[in-house]
Amino acid sequence: MTKQPHQAPPTTPTAELADRLRPLLLQVSRQLRREAQKSGISPLESQILMAIKQNPGVGISELAQVEQMSRPTMSVHVKRLESSGWIERAPGSDGGDKRRVALALSDAGSQALAAVRRSRTDWLMTRLALMEPGELAALDAAVVPLDRLVRLNV
Repeated sequence: MTKQPHQAPPTTPTAELADRLRPLLLQVSRQLRREAQKSGISPLESQILMAIKQNPGVGISELAQVEQMSRPTMSVHVKRLESSGWIERAPGSDGGDKRRVALALSDAGSQALAAVRRSRTDWLMTRLALMEPGELAALDAAVVPLDRLVRLNV
């Protein structure tokens, strides 16, 4: 039995685009995470704070589901964020379950998120300022399809 030589999968324009986009998106993501860390907040903490900001009053179980992690793991993160003074707990408003807590950003948490946003925006603005008008227009035109790309549920 002769062994067939390994053949590369057929390339398509979509596969080629994916292969070009992937490393670029990873580099941008890594750099934005580094910028967040300069503000003294981890990428995960920033993500959780943003989820709480977007869903004030969210409970730990719902937050764990949104962030796709277990409830016990989320509880550990919530305790850490609370001890840092970035979030506050209040009794749940649903009235039935007295164990449920509602999470909200504290003023310090809002300030921490604002610092992360400023740092990330400054990083992007510094680079955008060095680009040609045509490049800026191309990036601007790419925002809507990139937004759709990250929101597709496949």
